[in-house]
Amino acid sequence: MDKDITFIINPSEITAGTRGASLGPYAVITEARKIKNQLFGKFPMQTIADCNHLLDHETKFTFAKNAEGLIKVYEAVSDALALVFKENRFPFVFAGDHGSAGGTIAGIKKQFPDKRIGVVWIDAHGDIHSPYTTPSGNMHGMPVATALAEDNHANQRNSLSSEETEIWNQLKNLYGICPKILPQDLVYVAVRDVEKEEVDLINRLNIRSVSVSEVRTKGISSILNEINSKLAVCDLIYISFDVDSMDPEFTSHGTGTPVENGLKPSEAFEIMDGLLKTNKVACLEFVEINPCLDEKKNKMAEVAFDIANKLITNNFN
Repeated sequence: MDKDITFIINPSEITAGTRGASLGPYAVITEARKIKNQLFGKFPMQTIADCNHLLDHETKFTFAKNAEGLIKVYEAVSDALALVFKENRFPFVFAGDHGSAGGTIAGIKKQFPDKRIGVVWIDAHGDIHSPYTTPSGNMHGMPVATALAEDNHANQRNSLSSEETEIWNQLKNLYGICPKILPQDLVYVAVRDVEKEEVDLINRLNIRSVSVSEVRTKGISSILNEINSKLAVCDLIYISFDVDSMDPEFTSHGTGTPVENGLKPSEAFEIMDGLLKTNKVACLEFVEINPCLDEKKNKMAEVAFDIANKLITNNFN
């Protein structure tokens, strides 16, 4: 890819149910320094403001926890992306929890309102709940729904206050573009831990979900061909990589919601590397590295850095 990158560090963790994801981006940087790799000194870096102070107070919303802060995080991510795109550079985002990824999509769409955005969501979870369906109220399970502007009223289990409804609608309608992406332009990879409400919506919207077993049986080349064919109508692609897409046997439990039977790190790398080689990827984001939960010291950050370093070496100036 004929571009230099800019790292965006987003330490937000207000949408997760466990603590420590805010340290994830810094754990990756620490790993680079430990092995004397100067990658993070080679490219410029922006660190965006977070709203993690909200975690020191009672949340205002039961089914959209810390949503008032999430709007600010969405806007901060979008502003950071705007600067990177203005300089014709590639944004490589290291974020805390996955909740802010809806802001990444919103930021891309704000800068390219006439472009059709494809999303490859590499994750153990669908993250397509809304406040109407969430079992926990934790908004790291909702970023896809904000991008799709999907309430999933057909599977509603929660009754929202008027304030919750209003702030949820603000998240969906940010920048006056709603929806930001279309269901047919979304591909899940390695998703394997979803609730009934999510399964019903995924099936109803006919969202393509590539299982880990498909990656193994069909082969990565075949999977990449299918993804590229499906997203051929899209002008740009955003890759959202949650480290819980990988099997903890090969990494660690250093993430908020680890799930067995995931990808090998080599498979995750090959999928992202193949997508980057299409030259349609506008942004790549790594999320949910949590050193506080890592039983193997900093293993998840080590694996994440190794993948990121190889992707950058293979695809950027």
